[in-house]
Amino acid sequence: MNKELSDASYEKFCHFLHAKSGILLGNAKQYLVRSRMLPIMHRFAISDLDSLILQVISQRDQIVTQTALEAMTTNETLWFRDTYPFEILRNTLLPALAKKQKKLRIWSAASSTGQEAYSIAITIAEFIKTNRNAFNAGIEILGTDLSSDVIKVASSAKYDTLSLNRGLSADFKKRYFTLNSDQSMTVLPEIIKQVSFRQFNLTSNFSPLGKFDIVFCRNVLIYFDAERKTKILQDISACLQPEGSMLLGASESLASASAKFKMITQPSGLYYRKV
Repeated sequence: MNKELSDASYEKFCHFLHAKSGILLGNAKQYLVRSRMLPIMHRFAISDLDSLILQVISQRDQIVTQTALEAMTTNETLWFRDTYPFEILRNTLLPALAKKQKKLRIWSAASSTGQEAYSIAITIAEFIKTNRNAFNAGIEILGTDLSSDVIKVASSAKYDTLSLNRGLSADFKKRYFTLNSDQSMTVLPEIIKQVSFRQFNLTSNFSPLGKFDIVFCRNVLIYFDAERKTKILQDISACLQPEGSMLLGASESLASASAKFKMITQPSGLYYRKV
């Protein structure tokens, strides 16, 4: 069994991954592909990595191809990641939207295993405690991800101890989760009912998703080339309501899509408003 990945196979896989998902690996990421493909090679009893890559690219077996694509999706996530986006949400965006007395729709793009979407829902719940009549027309939070596996985890709303300890306070655990017999915890039904998840590729047509008041598209654009990144940002602008808001990751920027948004600086950080 050959566990090495040839340069030729790596290059072919990079082109395939970019075409199918928009993810751009660049040079010298063989180690990443190798580490994520080896378990798949063993799972499907394929003799070597080059043969696996060939099978993935040929798409003869859609299960193998989809498994490989999902393995290359980075699913690093935690509760209330970076803190400031949720401070902006609670202190700036929600007060303005509450005045409109309409249904609130928020999209968590690249939501991974759901922590961001549920963090948004908890932030809204905290806001409503001091703004009792806010969002009586309804709240809808959509989480999407390329990987069907992480969507299943997110939809279950059940998290183990390790996941719970990554950014979630003891107070929020007590107030918004129930403890299970195996020491895992499940999000409360009143939070779950506001959140839904679906598999979605950011290179797809955004129209079926509808219009949103706020889009969280954080720490995912860094994996796309400049052209694809600009297209995604333009598509986000198109699916935002007039003067809708977008939050990006701390290391991400608008690039050549700057004409679609205005940067708004807050004491805790910044966000972008559709123009």
